[in-house]
Amino acid sequence: MSAASTAKGTWRTWIDTPVRWAGAAAGIAVGALVDFSPEPDVQLLYAFPAFGLCVMAGVLAADLLARPRHSVVRVADVTPRRVRDHAPRALAAFLAAQAAILTVLVVIAAGTASADSEGRSGRALAVHCPAGSQLLGPWPGLHYGWPALGGVALGTVACALLLRRITLRSQADGQRRIQARAAVGAWGVLVTAPLFAVSLTMAVVVLSLSCGGTAKLLTLAALALTAFTSALSCCHCLGVLLLPQAYTEARP
Repeated sequence: MSAASTAKGTWRTWIDTPVRWAGAAAGIAVGALVDFSPEPDVQLLYAFPAFGLCVMAGVLAADLLARPRHSVVRVADVTPRRVRDHAPRALAAFLAAQAAILTVLVVIAAGTASADSEGRSGRALAVHCPAGSQLLGPWPGLHYGWPALGGVALGTVACALLLRRITLRSQADGQRRIQARAAVGAWGVLVTAPLFAVSLTMAVVVLSLSCGGTAKLLTLAALALTAFTSALSCCHCLGVLLLPQAYTEARP
């Protein structure tokens, strides 16, 4: 690696990490502000997507601010660069599966949602049991589910554009891998944090049902496993994003 490449890597390290941490801190602050909403359930289902968007914004800001000044002659590389050669494939595939699960859960919730006790549509689950009818909420129908799906859609576009920029940028392959892993990690937070909120909210409602039998237990187990897995995945993605040196030697 040349001295110029080393200098670029050092410059990016000094800028990238603090800005990424600032994005995560901003996400926590936004979540705290959402806590002042008159609807207490909104914090879980709105704050988590907002946190993920702030994390992604921090990664984008770090990439823009850490753009090095080209004071040396650049040499063209004849080897074609592909995003898949630098992005962590296993992690990306695992997160894509969780994004699909999030979409399925929101679609199911939207299809089964009913109006709440105040007549507001898409906010509760109406169930008819032998012991009587139940109206339980919050239920992540479209009113609560659109921030999750909207955030994932925006984050997917931002992550794809960022990975493209990283791949085409003139720098060492090792540095590209670190930055690509951070971009995927930010997208992972944007997927797993809302998935945790949606699956946990649905699990609480299912647990409150007075009927259901075996189907209720199986559904509750699946939702609890989803919430647990998404929480672990979110922590891992935050580690990839905020502690990049710990994953420098990791394989894609």
